[in-house]
Amino acid sequence: MSTFPTSVTCTSLSFAWPDGTPVLQDLQVSFGPGRTGLVGANGAGKSTLLKLLAGELAPGDGTVHVTGEVAYLPQNVTLDTALRVDEVLGVSAARAALHAIEAGDAAEEHFAAVGDDWDVEERAEAVLGELGLGGIGLDRTVGELSGGESVLLRLAALLLRRPDVLLLDEPTNNLDLYARRRLYAAVEAWSGVMVVVSHDRELLDLVDQIAELHSGEVSWYGGNFSAYEEALAGEQEAAERMMRVAESDLRRQKRELADAQVKLARRRRYGQKMYEQKREPKIVMGARRRAAQESAGKHRILHEERLVEARERFDEAALAVRDDDEIRVDLPHTAVPPGRTVLTLRDLELRYGARVRGGFDLRGPERVALIGRNGAGKTTLLRTIAGELAPVSGEARTEVPTRFLPQRLDVLDEELTVAENVARFAPGATNNRIRARLARFLFRGARADQRAATLSGGERFRATLAALMLAEPAPQLLMLDEPTNNLDMASVRQLTAALESYEGALIVAAHDVPFLESVGITRWLLLEGGEVTETTAEAVARPA
Repeated sequence: MSTFPTSVTCTSLSFAWPDGTPVLQDLQVSFGPGRTGLVGANGAGKSTLLKLLAGELAPGDGTVHVTGEVAYLPQNVTLDTALRVDEVLGVSAARAALHAIEAGDAAEEHFAAVGDDWDVEERAEAVLGELGLGGIGLDRTVGELSGGESVLLRLAALLLRRPDVLLLDEPTNNLDLYARRRLYAAVEAWSGVMVVVSHDRELLDLVDQIAELHSGEVSWYGGNFSAYEEALAGEQEAAERMMRVAESDLRRQKRELADAQVKLARRRRYGQKMYEQKREPKIVMGARRRAAQESAGKHRILHEERLVEARERFDEAALAVRDDDEIRVDLPHTAVPPGRTVLTLRDLELRYGARVRGGFDLRGPERVALIGRNGAGKTTLLRTIAGELAPVSGEARTEVPTRFLPQRLDVLDEELTVAENVARFAPGATNNRIRARLARFLFRGARADQRAATLSGGERFRATLAALMLAEPAPQLLMLDEPTNNLDMASVRQLTAALESYEGALIVAAHDVPFLESVGITRWLLLEGGEVTETTAEAVARPA
């Protein structure tokens, strides 16, 4: 690594999309040594900022200054399936030259290609081993690897370069529990500058500080994500107190202004009465009336100014209180009586080799977590239960209305609005009923008229969930496939709240153990080696 102090500094950084939509405006931020978790709502600009730091995007204005070498792991890793592992790692040329020299070819270009890197193979294999990829070998192709292995391979390529700055964008997306543990270990061992964008609580609890991108500015919090949540909760409690105080002061100033206006009116009536009765010389009464009016006018102006100041203090305090609206899914027709059979699986053999031997029954409002390595067949099992795929043999029978939320969120028609998409699933519902229910999913007023194509990631998820939950008949078995992928922490909290209020049966395929625990899982199913077996939360938390 570089011997110079490593840092990443953004000065007056601005960026807008080609259509003019602003993302960042005059941002000032600097990242120094240590692990930084970059958090914020969907659409705040986190991924865009990482791309600017990595040089993948050019700023519209301002500068990005980096000391040292930067390595960047994008959110969606795509690798050419024909590439060999050593080509992805960037060591194929040196490795080929090394093999040529060992075979007796002393050509000068081979020595130039190797340089001082005579242990290139050992280093590459060591990095692969640290990430749990020690068994894949350097000669295999990317096409032979799973999606999770491809992500770890790309990370291995970055680590092998020994960069000074490592930028990670949602690195645990699509990683199974075992791969996540390997990535966590790599993050813990990192000693340079790291900036990681993630919704993974376990990963964010490994960082040294949190940088929150909110309303175009970065706020810093020492400690990991749990410490950040505590600090934020304290800030919000103080902000709510300040808002209550400002609101009370605003009401008092309104009363005092009203009282001042009443007193002024009384004085005017009294002065007019005295003037009409001519109890004193006209010039004296006129002077008194003018003095009273001036005094009352100054008094009124003073109260009006105080009212304006009180309103400004209230508005400022209200801005500091965040909108933490939660989705509500307390729909009566989703409830399942305890003991009622919801799902029956009998000697089920799936496509691609997975199977459920014997029988499996889901009864009442049980909550099942479906876990397993990438490629084990979790999505195939859910699609078979949903009726999208036919089993090779055996039976998968649902006894209640069922809905399936896929990873790709491709349920919506891009050209239709949110309300129109929901209407597709509930053709018998009136427009007023649809809009009233959409409000529970935070689509109020004009937001329900947004076209699906314009929705952010979090909005798309809420719209898809709304379409499925508001369908007729209402689903009493809801199946979710990796629902927290690409959701920010606020959206994950909203989803958790929604599932807490859902009264039907639930099956969730996910690698996010804290999320699974937060939604009250009652049974854990492990899909491994083509077999489905029951396990425990404790066993899941400590995968081999």
